[in-house]
Amino acid sequence: MQLRFQDSTVRRVIIDYSLGLMLGDNMGDDDELFTITEANLDSGLRGVPVGTCRTSFVDPIEGVHYVGYPVGDLANLEEEDVIYLLLNKRLPTEEESATFRAELAHRAEEMPTGALRVLESLTPGSGHPMDWLAIGIMALGAADSTGDTRSDSMNLIARMPELMARLFLLRGGKPEDLRPRKPELGLVENFVHMLGVEGEEAERMERVLRFFFILHMDHGGGNLSTFSGKAVASGRASVYASIASAMNALSGPLHGRANQACLEFVQRIGTSDPVEIEDFVRSELAAKRPIYGFGHGVLRAEDPRASLLIELGSEICPEDENYKIVTALREVVPPILKEIPKISNPYPNVDIASGSLLHSVGFRKPDYYTTFFGWARVAGICAQILDERSARDGRGTPIYRPKYIPREQPHQRLK
Repeated sequence: MQLRFQDSTVRRVIIDYSLGLMLGDNMGDDDELFTITEANLDSGLRGVPVGTCRTSFVDPIEGVHYVGYPVGDLANLEEEDVIYLLLNKRLPTEEESATFRAELAHRAEEMPTGALRVLESLTPGSGHPMDWLAIGIMALGAADSTGDTRSDSMNLIARMPELMARLFLLRGGKPEDLRPRKPELGLVENFVHMLGVEGEEAERMERVLRFFFILHMDHGGGNLSTFSGKAVASGRASVYASIASAMNALSGPLHGRANQACLEFVQRIGTSDPVEIEDFVRSELAAKRPIYGFGHGVLRAEDPRASLLIELGSEICPEDENYKIVTALREVVPPILKEIPKISNPYPNVDIASGSLLHSVGFRKPDYYTTFFGWARVAGICAQILDERSARDGRGTPIYRPKYIPREQPHQRLK
């Protein structure tokens, strides 16, 4: 990588970029990667290469891949096997899968009482559920951090189902409904069991949650939550502090809360009639309001995760009114957005259907949906933190320290 400054005021930083190295497998120290001009400053680092990622990448057409596998190939696996893939960079054998599941179950047999007391001390209904999730993760770290990155990562992954179940019921003012943990059931099934859901309702809920969990588990290294978690981890903060930081990043309306906003958008439309939907969408655009569930920072085609969720909806809830609106939006909106020259991706993203499917299986409060996103992303971020801790022949990635160019700061002295 070549870095050079132009003129004494450092108006431009040049990092030359050579195409064809997207996966980073053949890069050398002197390979030219990117050209940064002044227009790239204050742009959120969008598109600027800053590191490598071994867990996943996003192809503009084919979407997210986990360790080289298109996510659609993995969507019907057990969630523990996909976590194993992200951590170990290969799928497990049958024996390895059983051993890994048993390890997670063993680590989830107990929850630190100190962490439970913290959650129980919070006022039901207070704050946003993402506040509770970040607090819960920090409480787990305060009560039971080992200081070993892998052990702490595995403990957190294993205990997330119970943390999520307690978050739902304690914040909802129904702690008496909590069922005893059964970690041997697996991550998703244990969560559903602890909520007290049974029978066919539980099976439908587990199917949607497992699908959601796998599709949201990782998404490259540069999305805000993953990048934030790794940035904090680069200062050698604990896994718990790093993941809590990632959850706080995810909580913002421009990032993780998009699935919540998308269901609320669908419910505002209230009809699956294509003509009425077109009128609604055009009025929203005229008022300069966002059209939720469409567009993506990297993709230039329909998000394969959206396609997979819509296909699942055709099995799980084909007559659900929200689902019908989603399928109508999928057809109506792209041609309208294509009329706007500055829109580079008018196609559905993963958020278009995820909220509607969660709603259809019993999760009626959209403000909880981002916690599912956060839960899913814990494993991917932990895997990336582990990779960065072992990078550079075990020395680890240095503490993050990007350069900011001074602006509007003339030299001054007090008189």
